Formats: sequence, structure tokens, C-alpha cells
Amino acid sequence: MKKIIFFLALLMLPLAGQAQVAKFKSVFTLSFIRHIGWTESAKQGDFVIGVVRDREIADWLGKLSAGKKFGFQNVVIKEFKSPEEVVDCQVVYVSSNVNFNKHASTIVDKVKGGSTLIITESEGACNSGAMINFVVRDDKLKFEVHKANAAKFGLQISSKLEGMSNAISL
Repeated sequence: MKKIIFFLALLMLPLAGQAQVAKFKSVFTLSFIRHIGWTESAKQGDFVIGVVRDREIADWLGKLSAGKKFGFQNVVIKEFKSPEEVVDCQVVYVSSNVNFNKHASTIVDKVKGGSTLIITESEGACNSGAMINFVVRDDKLKFEVHKANAAKFGLQISSKLEGMSNAISL
């Protein structure tokens, strides 16, 4: 019986690790919004973070932001099943469950004209329009920052964000 419990515990270790990564990505995401120069239009109504195809990230964001405000705005988390559903968000988080490079034009077109920060977790996503992209380098969670992509949407990325130890400026 002890061996069975031991093996079950070993099987669950990778899951615990994945849950921690999702939690860290959520904490980073909520931290990012404080280091962005938002346009006046983005400061109206609720502050909406849309998550495309990642319930775990959406759940963590919901837990971590429950009852919190960004400035005078309530933080609201919305889940989307596909890139085509994305609408009215200040932040769009596109999980690795979506091939961002394939769907980039759909997502960028959906948020065009708005002040929307696009956060992804796919290799090469900044080349397709992402502004912040989570990557793993040397077994560490890092994030790429692409100021020029953000500027196209009227967003300014703070040098404090670029200066974080996990940041990789592009």
C-alpha cells in the first residue's frame, strides 16, 4: 500500500509543478498591468483580462484578483474558447493551447484600435504581434518584452518591467 501511495505521489509531482507555473504566470500578468502606460480609453469601465483556452490561468487570475481594483476599475477575468471570441479586453492572455503564430492576425484584428496588451506563451510570438511572451530559458520562467508591438496599440511599457530579472527585451 505504501508503494502505491509513493508512486501516486511521484505521478502528481509534475502536476504540482505545472500548477505552480500557472500561478507564477498569473502573478506576473497581474504585475505587468501596473507597468504599462495605458491610454485614457483603457481606463474606462471594468479592467478586463481575457484568457484564451486556459482555465487554470483564468482560475488563478480570478483568485489573485478577487475584490481588487486597478486604479478605479474592477478587475474582471473572462474566458474565451477561441481567438474568434475575443472582445473588449485591456489584456488578452493567449495560452500555449492556441497556436498564436497561426491565429495572430485574428487576435490582432480583434483588438485593433483598442489599447489591448497581448500576452502569450508561444515561441516566436513577439514576431507575430505579442507584446509580452512567456518562455522558459535555462529551466527558468522568463518573459520577452516587445515595446514596439505595444506602441502600435498606444501602450507604453515601463523600463521597470524591462529591468526585471526575468525580462528579455527584444
